[in-house]
Amino acid sequence: MISFIWSPGNPLPAGTGGSENYTAGQVRELTRRGIPAQVVTIGLGADDGRGEFTDVPFRALSTLSEVGDLDGTVVFVNEPHPVPTSSPAFLILHNPPPIREQKKAFTVEGTRDRALIATSRYAAALWSSYLDVDVATVNVVYPFAEPCFAAQPRPGRTAGKTRILFAGRLSPEKGVYTLLETLHIDIIEQDLDLTFTATTAGADKPQGKIIERLLGEHPGISVVATRKTPATMAALMADHDIVVMPSNSQYWHETFGIVSIEAQHSGCWVIASDDGGLPETDCGGVVLVKPDNAEALAWGIREAVASGPFPPAARQDAGTRFTVEQSVDELLKVFAQPQPIPPATIVRQLEELVLAPSAEPPHPVRTDGQLMETPV
Repeated sequence: MISFIWSPGNPLPAGTGGSENYTAGQVRELTRRGIPAQVVTIGLGADDGRGEFTDVPFRALSTLSEVGDLDGTVVFVNEPHPVPTSSPAFLILHNPPPIREQKKAFTVEGTRDRALIATSRYAAALWSSYLDVDVATVNVVYPFAEPCFAAQPRPGRTAGKTRILFAGRLSPEKGVYTLLETLHIDIIEQDLDLTFTATTAGADKPQGKIIERLLGEHPGISVVATRKTPATMAALMADHDIVVMPSNSQYWHETFGIVSIEAQHSGCWVIASDDGGLPETDCGGVVLVKPDNAEALAWGIREAVASGPFPPAARQDAGTRFTVEQSVDELLKVFAQPQPIPPATIVRQLEELVLAPSAEPPHPVRTDGQLMETPV
């Protein structure tokens, strides 16, 4: 059994972010292959989000300590809780390291004896620096787009019109305020052939509710309900020409950007901040722009508009990259290969060696009339 440990006290929400899609998709693909896998939630009982993932096995535990009783492979998602497990556990790092110093001790302690998995080369380097470990000890398993994104038919396009979608969470780190600035750049604001849409993903959080109201009052953008399944998100993306990802780089660095590959699989151009792991998501349809810069985002949109529709051949090629099959193959390879000894284990072994009693000094003995030293 492979158990993915979701954030204690939190349900697994549908349609809100990459770590949720990654976790559910990995479990879904593993079970499709006949490999037992499950999402494990803590402290919520059956009210843990399973109703929105009817094809994904869930298991509810009452307390975090019960994770130690699970058999098989244990994979913590995002949060490095220092819980003893029956076998060496893994930790998938979807987010960048915390910026608050008071959270560093918890993070360092929880990663001391875990086999680490990052979602991009950028994230692996970021975490290795933060934790002061060799980057080679951080495994990389890329996220993926579900097959429905590449298979989704695209509806007919109205001549001269360009449909632009912001599909990220309604939160500052996803660059929504940069998008709002861009709506007032003259080369965007004066072009009536451009339409902008955002979803309500993240509006269940307090800051998301505020941002949702801001967008709802803006005449230049429409707000639609968040899509909670891969199939419905694929249909929404296929109904657009460009997906924007103006991710904030001031205090948040996107470790990968699953929306980018979903959009390209769906036949959309992607305008993304040239920051974090976003450059690694390029399947042939990414235009990188200076982050936190409304003018740069505007010109990136104009570049995509001038390029015309994303070519069908390019979409077909994009659909062969970052697939769920490739991602699960890599995950299973990580599980199977010997992992480097965690630094904490090396330190503990050295401390035990230092505390071990010293060997007795050699004692001379007489053999055939000669003095010899006994071996230690």
